[in-house]
Amino acid sequence: MAYVIDENCTACGTCKDVCPVEAINEGEPIYTINPDTCIDCGQCADACPVDAIHPQ
Repeated sequence: MAYVIDENCTACGTCKDVCPVEAINEGEPIYTINPDTCIDCGQCADACPVDAIHPQ
């Protein structure tokens, strides 16, 4: 099950920088995670400064 980014995202880019499989993309207005690429490692959720990322 992939992680998702909710509306609390501030589009800071921290999650994108730590994703080992480059599953995170800039969206409008928030970042998005490609569920087909996400490996459920949780590094993005750990790095998110506003706790906007969680398991789906």
